[in-house]
Amino acid sequence: MVSDTAWWYSAGRPVVPLRWVLVRDPAGRFRPQALLCTDQALAPVSIIETYLQRWQVEVTFEEARRHLGVETQRQWSARAIARATPILLGLFTLVTLCAGALARGGTLPLPPTAWYRKAAPTFSDALGAVRCEVWLSIFAPALRTADARKSRRYLFRRFIEPLLDAA
Repeated sequence: MVSDTAWWYSAGRPVVPLRWVLVRDPAGRFRPQALLCTDQALAPVSIIETYLQRWQVEVTFEEARRHLGVETQRQWSARAIARATPILLGLFTLVTLCAGALARGGTLPLPPTAWYRKAAPTFSDALGAVRCEVWLSIFAPALRTADARKSRRYLFRRFIEPLLDAA
């Protein structure tokens, strides 16, 4: 890691001092990366730590875009658009909390993939598990009747499993 101060110049604007930090992996597994910060009081290690914490936020927004449609809403008014994103991020939070409860209860499945071994469930897995729990709670009264058998529950599961990963 190497750090120093540079100056950012843009035509018609005041010059801005930047702290730059160049990070290089001695093992060569990662490409060297330059990080820039306008807060001169931050130490280089703090800049790196802040950058690393940002990754969780980036993953959250990518998953919310991919699975919940954030930034692809088709409302007609600016007020409707301003309401939609917080609601969808609230839904993301709700799904994450429900999946956490399922994981603590040992009922959050880890569906296998053909191309790699998963160490932990993805948001897509969590969304599917929460959908399954909600749908099972809706249809549970019909599955608990006296004439309901294991085969009916099995068929129900086989019917809804392909729908769990649907957009």
